[in-house]
Amino acid sequence: MISYSGLEITWLGHDGFRIKKDLVIYIDPYQLQVSDPKADVVLITHEHFDHCDPPSIRRISKPSTIVITPKIATPCVTKVTQNVMEISPGESRVVEPLKITAFPAYNISKFRDPSRGVVFHPRQDGRVAYLIEWGGVKIFHAGDSDFVPEFRQVSADIVLVPVSGVYVMTPQEAAEFVNTITPKIAIPMHYGAIVASRKEAEEFKQLVKPGIEVVILDREI
Repeated sequence: MISYSGLEITWLGHDGFRIKKDLVIYIDPYQLQVSDPKADVVLITHEHFDHCDPPSIRRISKPSTIVITPKIATPCVTKVTQNVMEISPGESRVVEPLKITAFPAYNISKFRDPSRGVVFHPRQDGRVAYLIEWGGVKIFHAGDSDFVPEFRQVSADIVLVPVSGVYVMTPQEAAEFVNTITPKIAIPMHYGAIVASRKEAEEFKQLVKPGIEVVILDREI
C-alpha cells in the first residue's frame, strides 16, 4: 500500500486496485477473497474475465455501490447489480467528490490474429482507461492498452500502468508512456496472475527516467 495526499492505494493483484480516503473505490477487482471495506464506487475497464469478475464485485458491494462501466462490460456487471453508470471514451461522470473521465484503451501492436491484423483489444469495442480526479489528485489507470496516441493527453500525479506485454504494453512501451507524461509516481500492474512476473515490473522501473518514482507494490489480499 502507498499513501499519497491522504489517499491509500492498494494493489489487489493483476489490474485490481483499492483507493481509499473518505470513499472507497475499487478498480477491476479480480479473484478477491476480502469483502471489506465495501465499495462506494467500482470502476470496470472492460468485460474480460480478469477485469469484470462478478463474484468479486458482489463480495465488495453494498446496496448503494455504483458500478461505472463501458457498454461492452454492462452485461457482465448486471449479473451483480442494476446500479450501473455507463461511460464511453471521452465522457466524464461525477460521483461527488470524484470526477471520472474515460479514455480509449486499445491495442496497436498486440495481435490475436496477426495474419488478419486482429488485435486483442480493438479500439471500436469501446474499452476504457480511467482518469480519477479526487481532492486535487489525479490518478490514471491505463486498463488493458498499448501506449495509444490519446494517452499523450493524460495529465496525472499517479499512473497505474500495465507492463506485461502480450496483451498490453511491454516494459519498454510502459516506460515510454510514463516518461512522456511524467507523473510523480508510476505503479506497474498486469503481471503475476495471467501473464508475466515481477521481473517485468523491475525492468520497467529501470527504464523510467529519474524524477519519476516507481513503486512496485506487493499484492494485498
